[in-house]
Amino acid sequence: MYIANQENLVAFVERAMRSSVLAIDTEFLREKTYYAKLCLIQLATDDEAVIVDPFSVGDLGALKPVLENESVVKLFHAGSQDLEILLREVGVLPRPIFDTQVAAALLGHTQQIGYAALVGAECGVTLKKIDSFTDWSRRPLSESQLDYAADDVVYLPRMYKRMRAELERRGRLDWLERDFEEMSDPAKYATDERSRYRRLKRVSQLSRRQLSAAREVAAWRELEAQRRDVPRKWVVTDEQIVEACKREARSIDELFMVRGMSDKLSTRDARTVVSLMTSALDAPPDSWPDVDRCSKNEPNVDAQVDMMTAVVRLRAKESGVAFPTLASHDDLARVARGYRDDIDLLRGWRRSLVGEELLELLEGKLSLRLDGGELKVDRIA
Repeated sequence: MYIANQENLVAFVERAMRSSVLAIDTEFLREKTYYAKLCLIQLATDDEAVIVDPFSVGDLGALKPVLENESVVKLFHAGSQDLEILLREVGVLPRPIFDTQVAAALLGHTQQIGYAALVGAECGVTLKKIDSFTDWSRRPLSESQLDYAADDVVYLPRMYKRMRAELERRGRLDWLERDFEEMSDPAKYATDERSRYRRLKRVSQLSRRQLSAAREVAAWRELEAQRRDVPRKWVVTDEQIVEACKREARSIDELFMVRGMSDKLSTRDARTVVSLMTSALDAPPDSWPDVDRCSKNEPNVDAQVDMMTAVVRLRAKESGVAFPTLASHDDLARVARGYRDDIDLLRGWRRSLVGEELLELLEGKLSLRLDGGELKVDRIA
């Protein structure tokens, strides 16, 4: 069913309130904007699927009652971007949720498995890919586009039931509670322009003084991109920010020595950027950001990470959990260096499955050996 008016959307929401699940997917464009341009919302309940046209429906706020209905489980696959869009367009985040990509990693599938691959594995259906790269903003939509969009939700309820039953059988359903709670936390989608500089390409080339300037310029760019609703790189690129900060540009002439900068910035914006950079470069050292270069500034922990990796690989194989889902290399390195806070590996089910064991290994309470080619972990008496 194609919903292109408010009356039909409200009627669908009333029906969906009686469903046990609501599968959700979105189609959007982001190539020319900062914020995603929502083009379609696909929804499926226990017994029907609809496609909502946000260009024709007056108020998407009509979805709020079912999104907030805790008796209806909202289903997604790799739903972070969908959730971000719903928060912006509808004003709420759904609860409770179940993400089939997250759950799949606990059932032996590869981490970040695609929707089509999971549908094939769980439902034995091969999805068509002809409209996977299409302009969803054009109207009217073709029948093949509508079929493709609907396919993105019609299999979610079936997969959810199969996967939930298997997770319950393995005693792992509660392992996902924390992951899903975090996905439904508005703080996850809040923009912190003051920390954006850490994600600049080649930012590791900068000194602490230069990082101070990069922090200010990247924050200005973030706010400017939001104001103009254009991609960040249309304001100024990562490489241009880093190069300007390496030069420690204190004048417009010095700033425009960076390739392409004069084409990006007006004289007024260039003056703003130079002012921000100058103030940051002249700020006291105790206000400069810390340099995040663990490999150079902290002890080498390659041996510890190698041993920890062996244990994680063993437990991942035993548990049928994808290795990257259990522990990232960065988490292993941070734990090896003594960090204990804000590390997924040391929280929830991951800590129970292997995190606590890794801490004991680092404390010298465990040893590793090979027995017939198999890794064995022994407690040291």
